[in-house]
Amino acid sequence: MPPKTPEDPEENPYDLLGILQEATEAEIRTAYRTRSLKVHPDRNRNDPNAAQKFHALTTASALLLDPLRRLALDAQLRLQAAKKQRFASYDNKRKAMVSELEQREQEFKKARMAKEQERTARESENVRIREEGRRMREQREKELELQEFERQYTRSKPESNGAVEEDFLAPPPPGDLDTTIRVKYALSSYPALSTAFALAAHLRRYGEIDEGTVVMSQKAKKAKKSKGPVDGEVIVTALVPFNQLGAAFAVVSSAESLKDRGMEVAWAGGSEPPILGWLRERGELGGPAAKRAEPLPAKTASDGTTFSSFPSSFPAFDDAPPPPPPAAKAGMDYESLTLLRMREAERARLEKEILEAEAAEGG
Repeated sequence: MPPKTPEDPEENPYDLLGILQEATEAEIRTAYRTRSLKVHPDRNRNDPNAAQKFHALTTASALLLDPLRRLALDAQLRLQAAKKQRFASYDNKRKAMVSELEQREQEFKKARMAKEQERTARESENVRIREEGRRMREQREKELELQEFERQYTRSKPESNGAVEEDFLAPPPPGDLDTTIRVKYALSSYPALSTAFALAAHLRRYGEIDEGTVVMSQKAKKAKKSKGPVDGEVIVTALVPFNQLGAAFAVVSSAESLKDRGMEVAWAGGSEPPILGWLRERGELGGPAAKRAEPLPAKTASDGTTFSSFPSSFPAFDDAPPPPPPAAKAGMDYESLTLLRMREAERARLEKEILEAEAAEGG
């Protein structure tokens, strides 16, 4: 069996394009257009290698049209040609020896590459395990922190003596969906609002929103006999939690004007949060002309600072929506922390509820 010649490069760009090494730039472009049309995937749907061939032609053309890379390629091809000439002058014994050495070198490179890939995969798995452990540890710490806070809050809560005045001052407990609204619109009416981030940016004029907690679902509706979406129209349903109750109340108060523009908004819980009724009874809800009751007494936290359970008043929504509030400080009061924790815990449940509601409407 005759000895093998040294390996040629995997793909010679000149050979792929069918041109000589002295070809001009115009000849390279002409050859690329001619051959790419023949192997284009759209013209060779039955050829599974059509995309690979087209990619090889594109890569070869880009390389030859780059003067610096073409200069390096020409130098490499000249070295390979000189190597072939030297190989041809060897006797059979020496040719066999050269071929064996090159084969061993290739096997060594393959073994080293396989070993490197194995090491990389092992390191990636170790990183994944460490990250999973860190996530589980943080989740457990959050759960313990929330349990400890609930115990402290229960101990610090003053006991009721049955007085009517204290019952009037006692606000209802915060609900999971107090600051969350349900938004529904046709995607054709608001084509730019196709993502949770875009919807949050659109509604941020009413107040700050955490984009990461917005739950959005898109579903194509079938045509109905009465007025309704056309066949195949995409209906977007989303749950948008605001950082403040006043911002959510502002959006729901604008429901009629928003509905005229093709967007339906309502409270995510299906009804108005109880805290709004409590505030309305105290005269704290409404515009500047509304009667105000006495402000809420400040509570004293464990660290000696004072905080109020709820704002003493709400902004008027008769005028333009208020600008976004300033970013929250690092320190959060107890109720803000509670709302944040409960919102995170309820995210999965909200996603399930919105899917079930859409399935019921589709049925």
